Amino acid sequence: MRARDLMTTSLVTIPPDAPVEAVARVLSDRGISGAPVVDSSGRLLGMVTEGDLIRRLAAVEDRPKSWFVGLFQSAEAQAARYARTRGRKARDVMTTDLVTVTEDTPVEHIAHLIEEKNIRRVPVVRDGKLVGVVSRADLLRALVAPPQSISAEAPDSRIRVQLVQAMREQPWVDTYFIFPEVKDGIVTFYGFCRSETVKQGLRVLAEGVPGVKEVRFETEAAPAYIVGAP
Repeated sequence: MRARDLMTTSLVTIPPDAPVEAVARVLSDRGISGAPVVDSSGRLLGMVTEGDLIRRLAAVEDRPKSWFVGLFQSAEAQAARYARTRGRKARDVMTTDLVTVTEDTPVEHIAHLIEEKNIRRVPVVRDGKLVGVVSRADLLRALVAPPQSISAEAPDSRIRVQLVQAMREQPWVDTYFIFPEVKDGIVTFYGFCRSETVKQGLRVLAEGVPGVKEVRFETEAAPAYIVGAP
């Protein structure tokens, strides 16, 4: 699934010269936490969020910095903050350091960006022009969408190969002491398992392999010779 499959295209957009008061009213009336700023051609210029507006409001109580503190901050940084916290138009307060994606970006990568950057939405652009936005709410739809790539009736051999590969990629899996067998899409783990927590991790890992119908355990408690075993 890619950005084009989830993105919202009916967007509230803000012109760069819109007054800050009007922007705040739009966000409040529409019940949204942010909106893209675009020019007349649809080119994405930035994003105005409630955080930008709250920062402007909070700046009223900022104390003037001493000349000594100012020595450690560049004039550009100080001027930029002054403009963002006292500007009267969207172009002054908007965030311009944006994370953007294209229509072909996989949703898994979008989710990674949103989590890594701690943001709520990612603009989708085509040749620099805004075509949509993928938000956290949009990503939730990917979790409930049925898998499209591989049939649930996948061969057992293919399931086992993918599962073993996935196990090898996880440092918490004791691949020397636990192994899976697959029959009719049912995965059964045999061998020694460290704990119930590891069992839970293995179950989730197996359920993530397309075609797996059920996960079972025929394991035993890990013996003392396995390092770290309880």
